Amino acid sequence: MSFTRRTLLTKALATGGLLAAPGLVRAESRRVRIGYISALSGPRAEFGTADPWMLTQVRGLLAAGLTVGGVTHEVEILSRDNESNPNRSSEVGADLILRENVDLLLVQDLDASIVTGEMSDMAGIPAISTMGPWQAWVYGRGATPEAGFPWSFTFFWGVDAALGTFVRMWDQVATNRQVGDFYFDNAAGRAFSDPALGLPALMAGAGYRRTPGGLYQIDTTDFAAQVSQFQQAGADIVTGFGFATHWASFWAQAGQAGYHPKVASFAAAFLFPSAIEALGARGEGMTTEVWWSPQMPWRSSLTGQSAAELARAYEADTGRQWLQTLGYSHALFETGIAALKASGAPKDRAAVRAAIAGMTLDTVVGRVDWAGSPIPNVAQTAVAGGQWRRAKRFAYDLHITETHFAPGLTPDGETLALPVP
Repeated sequence: MSFTRRTLLTKALATGGLLAAPGLVRAESRRVRIGYISALSGPRAEFGTADPWMLTQVRGLLAAGLTVGGVTHEVEILSRDNESNPNRSSEVGADLILRENVDLLLVQDLDASIVTGEMSDMAGIPAISTMGPWQAWVYGRGATPEAGFPWSFTFFWGVDAALGTFVRMWDQVATNRQVGDFYFDNAAGRAFSDPALGLPALMAGAGYRRTPGGLYQIDTTDFAAQVSQFQQAGADIVTGFGFATHWASFWAQAGQAGYHPKVASFAAAFLFPSAIEALGARGEGMTTEVWWSPQMPWRSSLTGQSAAELARAYEADTGRQWLQTLGYSHALFETGIAALKASGAPKDRAAVRAAIAGMTLDTVVGRVDWAGSPIPNVAQTAVAGGQWRRAKRFAYDLHITETHFAPGLTPDGETLALPVP
């Protein structure tokens, strides 16, 4: 965040009276207000697809209030759509902090968490975020892992684990070890492409040769240059980071050029079944990081549901296939509500912040451990590798093929090469 922007934000927060006494106990009301920011529209809209259903479940659980220390508090959840836009994230974050005076901020979007994390730190509002590699969250805020933050926390896997999973999946397929890579130019894309800490370093260390396709902007639709580069290099593997629309454009142009790699592992783009279905028969065999799936051996601390039971409930109520983001959206409320309970005083922001910092919680996405984490404010979670294959009930199912960074999860089998067209 630039000095000018930070200065303006500081003035705005000071005007709202929120810099004077962080952690102030607000005794005027027993109502606990939770702000929730996610992407419900724009390029990242699929990341919030399960949110309306998930919020209905959570609101139902809290309908009778939250009892802490013998006192029952009404709980209000204020959901805001950041429209997949960092500027909109600033607006809704300021609205929740300044006007709505929330007691806890939960953020299910990386770009939004970078912006609102700084806001919550300055205002003294406890905040928890997820769905962004922790390195992107830390470095994207101009910080270092050892520095920490006063009020904001995150839980998610790291770029090193996700990309290590990619490399381990590639090792299961016979290729020429030539890789073409290209990345969406945002905080996560820059973390994935970092030459020292990202995929380039891991590829080199594992004996893979790289053909770099560079960074691209969000509205890019022409990937002819990357297709030509990778085809000329004979890259058997294509990887990188971006959204489903980006990959769909690239893959169509690759097909038109007669370029047919053996492995495609594009982070974020292959998370959702709809993205694979949109590719038609050419979606078969796409490989991806797996954040969460019904196969994962964990339960919700809120409902007691297993991962499989949560996924089945979503499918039964919506008629749609389960989504990886469902587990993390649900776990975000698991951690938030656990912190409010553990604080002993959910209107005392300092107490809630301390409860987050001291938390070790088993959730539907696995253990979230801030108390024992070597990285301040960061709890690292598991990540697996998977491959989309044709199915019966839905068009495609996600099969787990790599579990090194997801202890306790059993793979379905090995990664297969993409079908020959």
